[in-house]
Amino acid sequence: VQLQASGGGLVPPGGSLKLSCTASTNILRFNAVSWFRQVPGLQRELVAAITSDRHTKYVDSVKGRFGISRDNAINTVYLQMNSLKPEDTAVYYCNAGNPHWSSGSFTYIPSSTWGQGTQVTVSS
Repeated sequence: VQLQASGGGLVPPGGSLKLSCTASTNILRFNAVSWFRQVPGLQRELVAAITSDRHTKYVDSVKGRFGISRDNAINTVYLQMNSLKPEDTAVYYCNAGNPHWSSGSFTYIPSSTWGQGTQVTVSS
């Protein structure tokens, strides 16, 4: 199974980008798909996740600005990023994993299946 991430680039503060993560197999095989990001020297951070039945979760710093969605017909998960800030600059990775449900919300459990990463740079 392979995940192909794309859509990164250079954008000024306040701009938008849409990342795509396309799977080499039926994406419904995965119970959840997510986007992480990593800045050099720091741990990889979960940004957003979406389950097979379209429940979503976001890190607090992107709530209201980013939206995760999926198109099962073309095995693709998207991350729409609006109102971008310089602190959103990072390499973004997609991952196929599993949700762990508890008390009505889920924790995302990553697997070893990662996309190759796409660079997002927010700068004027």
